Amino acid sequence: MNDTLGVGGNILKVHFNSRIDRARSKLMIIAADKTEVPVTMTTSPDDETLTGQVTLSTIGSFKLRWQVLAVDGHTTRGDIPFTVIQP
Repeated sequence: MNDTLGVGGNILKVHFNSRIDRARSKLMIIAADKTEVPVTMTTSPDDETLTGQVTLSTIGSFKLRWQVLAVDGHTTRGDIPFTVIQP
């Protein structure tokens, strides 16, 4: 993922180094004020990628919070910081 996204609709793809259980994994956007922006999960191209769509209406700092369940049963999570800019 780039470290900047534009205001409006965006497609997010996060690729992992092992297969994941996509049905039990998720993406979420967290704004600087801690509000959550919904991510609509979409079809992913393979068993290692989460894909989603999000509409971002304001500029500023955000983070993409991901949580995945690996096929071996362990859960992993993390954050990817990014900035929304006016295109």
